[in-house]
Amino acid sequence: MRILAAMSGGVDSAVAAARAVEAGHDVVGVHLALSRAGGTLRTGSRGCCTIEDAMDARRAADRLGIPFYVWDFSERFRDDVIDDFIAEYQAGRTPNPCMRCNEKIKFAALLERAIELGFDAVCTGHYATLVDGPEGRELHRASDNAKDQSYVLGVLTAEQLAHTYFPLGATPSKALVRAEAEARGLTVAHKPDSHDICFIPDGDTRGWLADKVGTATGDVVDRSGAVVGSHEGAHAFTVGQRRGLSLGVPAPDGKPRFVLEIRPVSNTVVVGPKEALATAEIAGERYTWSGRAPQAPEFACHVQIRAHADPVPARARLADGLLTVRPEAPFDGVAPGQTAVLYDGTRVVGQFTIDRTVSAVPAPV
Repeated sequence: MRILAAMSGGVDSAVAAARAVEAGHDVVGVHLALSRAGGTLRTGSRGCCTIEDAMDARRAADRLGIPFYVWDFSERFRDDVIDDFIAEYQAGRTPNPCMRCNEKIKFAALLERAIELGFDAVCTGHYATLVDGPEGRELHRASDNAKDQSYVLGVLTAEQLAHTYFPLGATPSKALVRAEAEARGLTVAHKPDSHDICFIPDGDTRGWLADKVGTATGDVVDRSGAVVGSHEGAHAFTVGQRRGLSLGVPAPDGKPRFVLEIRPVSNTVVVGPKEALATAEIAGERYTWSGRAPQAPEFACHVQIRAHADPVPARARLADGLLTVRPEAPFDGVAPGQTAVLYDGTRVVGQFTIDRTVSAVPAPV
């Protein structure tokens, strides 16, 4: 196959490209320039698209003896990931930019260009497994549960899965990947993993958002509507947050309070006891199926609501364009804007963006 290897500059994508070469494929490496600030430097282990990362990717490609290019996707990344991230927070939701990047950039914009240029598949260093079943290609969890990335790949459709290649999915551990990189003479063998949000390299999401959208004083209220504090911008908060609330009125029982809801129209943050974070139901209209779609409108599944959360058994129901999921035991602190990924065993069934949540603990009347 002709393989386009997306090389981030990290050890996973470098080893994935190496395995594609070793398997006999015709491989070309490409690094995606996602920032307009071409001189951006890496800060510790934050980020994945800095100038150092591009140079690391080039060195790995040279070591493998494959052609290498840098493609400027910064405008598409700004429109589809960064602007979406800002808009979601302004709307009181908590987005996952890695999901949007996979959906809109790596397996949409990049894959589209790859196919136009005659490539058969895009190769990445994600830890997930592809299985060719009787009804088409399926996306499954990786062998190493600790590194499994099937959650952030849950946005991939059947057509996209047909043109993807994940060489690391069956690798038992990241330590083996690093050892392999070292044996292959790749200089990124011991490079730290990237983490957090790549376009906020210092990790200060609240400060970054304040710089982009400004500040606006609003009320912090309890579930009865009583004002218990103030804030300088509802976009700085997310459901489940405890720190940084600066409440002027203590709870009657003296226990800590948590963010339960963001109301962007009134610029209000609602807080309450931890038990009120229990969520009995989630629902959303923006859903996709990963491979074959469920054959029945209602089905049993497991649901994962965060990249590193444990999946929980649930019932899902699709009716009138709305996908609703009720877990057997309540979720803990779900925010609109998060992504829920549905599983059947190790297989990814599909995903949806959470638009609505129903608390398991009714508000006091």
